[in-house]
Amino acid sequence: MRAIAINGSPRSGGNTEIMLKKVLQPLDEAGWHTEYLKIGSQPVRGCMACFKCFELKNMTCVGQKDGMNDYLEKIYAADAVILGSPTYFADVSAEMKALLDRCGMVSFANDGALRGKIGAAVVASRRGGATHVFDTINHMFLMSSMIVPGSIYWNMGMGLEKADVLNDDEAMRNMNHLGKTIAWLGKAIASCTEQFPTPPVAAP
Repeated sequence: MRAIAINGSPRSGGNTEIMLKKVLQPLDEAGWHTEYLKIGSQPVRGCMACFKCFELKNMTCVGQKDGMNDYLEKIYAADAVILGSPTYFADVSAEMKALLDRCGMVSFANDGALRGKIGAAVVASRRGGATHVFDTINHMFLMSSMIVPGSIYWNMGMGLEKADVLNDDEAMRNMNHLGKTIAWLGKAIASCTEQFPTPPVAAP
């Protein structure tokens, strides 16, 4: 099975990256193919609401001038999608918002391409606002009929400077537990795929 973790922070080696990689460790140990990517600081733009994806229905966004379609291809090929963001004025980074909007729109345009995939949000925060970031990411997951697993707490960690989150013991336990939960859930989904091939499609 495949899991992809995408970091919406522009900082390399920062708290969001540390937490995402902590989530991937149990998946690696369970034999999953995992990949970590960083979209933060990349030149990506928001959705243009052109609705061309509904005309083309080819699993891509018509905007070809940035690397968004590379991310979308990897997301739609994955069984589990873990999106991480720092907290900017109580919400996701601009790059993460662009990813959420365009990924969700292309999924809607292609008969719910995200339907049945596992989706997990991870949030880094200095002090406050993390719950709203968590909600923003999960809103796209839930509207796309994805399966959102819980853990021992909200998937967030506290820290300002790089690696501060390593001192947040609860956050590190939570990330490890989240990875194990995703691995368990993926195995459970795979075991019943023959009986229940895909989740139900919403009525038009």
